[in-house]
Amino acid sequence: MRVVVAGLGVQGYKRRKFAAADFVCSVDPVNPEANYRSLTDVPLGDYDAVLACIPDAPKKQIVNFCVDNGKHVLVEKPLWLGDEADFIDLEKRARQNGVTVYTAYNHRFEPHFIRMRDLIASGELGRIYSCRMFYGNGTARLVRDSAWRDEGAGVLPDLGSHLLDTCHFWFGKIDADFAVTSAHNYENRAPDHVIAANEKMHPRIELEMTLLMWRNHFTCDILAEKGTAHISSLCKWGPTTFTHRRRVLPSGRPPEDVETLTQDDPTWAAEYMHFKALCRRGEKTDLSCDLWLHRVLARLGTEAVGKLQAN
Repeated sequence: MRVVVAGLGVQGYKRRKFAAADFVCSVDPVNPEANYRSLTDVPLGDYDAVLACIPDAPKKQIVNFCVDNGKHVLVEKPLWLGDEADFIDLEKRARQNGVTVYTAYNHRFEPHFIRMRDLIASGELGRIYSCRMFYGNGTARLVRDSAWRDEGAGVLPDLGSHLLDTCHFWFGKIDADFAVTSAHNYENRAPDHVIAANEKMHPRIELEMTLLMWRNHFTCDILAEKGTAHISSLCKWGPTTFTHRRRVLPSGRPPEDVETLTQDDPTWAAEYMHFKALCRRGEKTDLSCDLWLHRVLARLGTEAVGKLQAN
């Protein structure tokens, strides 16, 4: 498969690296290293797919261009198109044109995220009561210095989209009844620390995201009838640990399985291979998760900004 990298920034360089021999050329309006300034300048016969590593604003235009010209497209999360009708229309046209539109959420390929999904699906935990996730990085200053990043809902579409997608990855179709319980902009114009929760569903879910964690970190704690499960950190940040504890009745110290991985981040290569496989199989584009994320993030973003304005 021949691919074009559109957007030669941090993500674009990563995508180019893992596309390896599939890489044909790059497109970027300002980076002098790019081969073209616009995707429309690249001859259509030169490529089969586009890796769209671009800001939210041009996503609708770029994705539509790819679909209309019979090109598969991987677009960095989240997929912003406009209103709900745009998602329905895009999915319909992608299927008609036989192309795959795939939104990249590389954390789905974290080894411990896959292990958590499989543990939940096995039923070994019994009834799951609660899932709490924390995701933090220290990019507040970088975001503040970027005109297009420090706006709107801030950390919510950036890190919150990963957390919500992970909920979908682990639990399948879930209710959209999330609400913002806390929102702050300690250093930035847009929200840089947000907590959202869904208290109406089972399991209850609480998601905390921040740009103010000076050492990047991720944690997850799942509490359940027959035990608990925990993740600490991600492969890209160093050792990452998965812990599964089995409940002792009526109480007592539980036996536990602990696995710690120290390895290079495998998610980028795994996700690219997954995208290629989807394209080869002619997998029908399914934007149902993207539409759900659009609905939840749009509403939570409005709530977060509203809380800031009320403070």
